[in-house]
Amino acid sequence: MESGSMETIATNPPGGGSNGLEEPKKMTREDWRKKKELEEQRKLGNAPAEVDEEGKDINPHIPQYISSVPWYIDPSKRPTLKHQRPQPEKQQEFTFLGEWYKRGVKENSVATKYRKGACENCGALTHKKKDCLERPRRVGAKYTGTNIAPDEHEQPQLMFDYDGKRDRWNGYNPEEHMKIVEEYAKVDLAKRTLKAQKLQEELASGKLTEQVSSPRHRWDEEEPNSQTERDHNSEGEDEDKYADDIDMPGQNFDSKRRITVRNLRIREDTAKYLRNLDPNSAYYDPKTRAMRENPYANAGKNPDEVSYAGDNFVRYSGATISMAQTQLFAWEAYEKGSEVHLQADPTKLELLYKSFKVKKEDFKEQQKESILEKYGGEEHLDAPPPELLLAQTEDYVEYSRHGTVIKGQDKAVARSKYEEDVLINNHTCIWGSYWKEGKWGYKCCYSFVKYSYCTGEAGKELANADEELPHDLPEDGYMAIPKTLVEIHQEKQKEEKKKKKKKKHKHKKSTSSDSEGEERKKQEKLKKALNAEEARLLHVKEIMQLDERKRPYNSMYESREPTEEEMEAYQMKRQRPDDPMASFLGQ
Repeated sequence: MESGSMETIATNPPGGGSNGLEEPKKMTREDWRKKKELEEQRKLGNAPAEVDEEGKDINPHIPQYISSVPWYIDPSKRPTLKHQRPQPEKQQEFTFLGEWYKRGVKENSVATKYRKGACENCGALTHKKKDCLERPRRVGAKYTGTNIAPDEHEQPQLMFDYDGKRDRWNGYNPEEHMKIVEEYAKVDLAKRTLKAQKLQEELASGKLTEQVSSPRHRWDEEEPNSQTERDHNSEGEDEDKYADDIDMPGQNFDSKRRITVRNLRIREDTAKYLRNLDPNSAYYDPKTRAMRENPYANAGKNPDEVSYAGDNFVRYSGATISMAQTQLFAWEAYEKGSEVHLQADPTKLELLYKSFKVKKEDFKEQQKESILEKYGGEEHLDAPPPELLLAQTEDYVEYSRHGTVIKGQDKAVARSKYEEDVLINNHTCIWGSYWKEGKWGYKCCYSFVKYSYCTGEAGKELANADEELPHDLPEDGYMAIPKTLVEIHQEKQKEEKKKKKKKKHKHKKSTSSDSEGEERKKQEKLKKALNAEEARLLHVKEIMQLDERKRPYNSMYESREPTEEEMEAYQMKRQRPDDPMASFLGQ
């Protein structure tokens, strides 16, 4: 855009105010540049600052989003910061800090007769009968009109400001703290009296005669007049004892004032990030001041030899684990009634934890001794450990390149805890080594009875003979002589000739007679299947009445696929629980 052209800029006037709801004026590029230069000169102090309606200077460094007047405030003709100050018309009267609700305070005036709407029990106007806290009267004040209780103090609604709502001590009575001060004063007084009694007893027994005559513990020429002065001197002596032992870096002890001054930082301590200036060393997090890895890892130093080996090294050391165990013991002891705390009284907790461990070990030893006295078996505890008994042997075993044993004894095969390969009743195979038609048995004799006696080869021949027996025996009851393959072939040819002759005769019959014959055959097959299904149901019923331990194996299992007629018979004979006539089917 050329310099002479006009540019529409929706901005505030140079004074910092706004035009309110009016349409923003159009400023040229030159006016915009002059406005910015004036602002820069005001910030540098070369131009006078703006003045508000009260005659006060406006800081030129205030951001524009603070100095500009919002559109929803009445427009003003000159710059102002009135919109950033509290508005008197919008301010509400807040309660002064320190005021609080008064509970249970009664008014001075007492009514002489019952007033309408008051409590029926005591006669006070500030509550109802269901909220009355006085003793229930046999005849309430509503009916007697005497002994009216005074009205309670009605506290107006307190309106706190921002600070008053968040003041946690507002309404607190400081006199309640005096109870704690008095309690500690009594404890301090009891300690002083007890210490004075001990000192008197030691003086009477003559234990302190040597200490009094020594120049270090010689008292002043003037003996203290009161017991409290003696206590003060004895306390000063106790503190002076430890003055010579305080020799820590970064501390300064003054025995006269009895104060310890700690410097800001111990100068002997080296910062973590200064231990190794290599940028590829351990990472230092400045926000948490943590360096978890060892800064001397690249230097090849042993973590035990250096003074600092990372936060993780300290965290996983034995002191951290023991401290966690001590903290756990403190929690358990506190739950059982012992007033111990790891941070508040660590010495007491450490002594208590040591005595607890000693008592625990003694209890374990007593328990072990009592069990050995009652049941015996101490000789088994004196045996060497199993590592020494089983780890080293003198058996020589030589292996090949593939891992097979060339010389020596193979490793024993791991066996289960159950009995294996147990043969009973003269059997040479175990139960379950033979399976046929859904039944388990013995492979040595083909017997399907579990605890039967083995019959050997005779049992096998008998089982095979049962399979070869035809289903339809001749009328005389004797087995027919097996036919040769030539005889079987000749019989097949004869049967084929007979079928051809029958086909010629059947061709003359109608299709209706064929369908009737097929229907007749289906009915006969279905009748046979129904009879077989009834027999099967009777068999199942007898088996279900037996004990589970006496049932034969796979008695309810059939390995053969059922035919269509058998499936239809099963559906016809199956009893449905939702059938209302199911109870009459067996009658």
